[in-house]
Amino acid sequence: MAVKKDPQIRILRIKKGDSLKTIYAKARKAFTADDLQKYTEIEEGFPVGPIIAEMETIDRQERANRKRKPKNGRRR
Repeated sequence: MAVKKDPQIRILRIKKGDSLKTIYAKARKAFTADDLQKYTEIEEGFPVGPIIAEMETIDRQERANRKRKPKNGRRR
């Protein structure tokens, strides 16, 4: 079975007189599906369910506190 090489930095060979257009063409040609996969992998994150539930309880508490406050200090 062949061993898959996974170099961290790939060397892009360009000649001294190459134009910017040629350099970009070589870079596009060297970019592979494996490179694209590195940027599209889904990383593990925080579970959203408990965070949303906690935010909803805080919102309910704040709304209840707002209803209980007296409005004596209101100016017209």
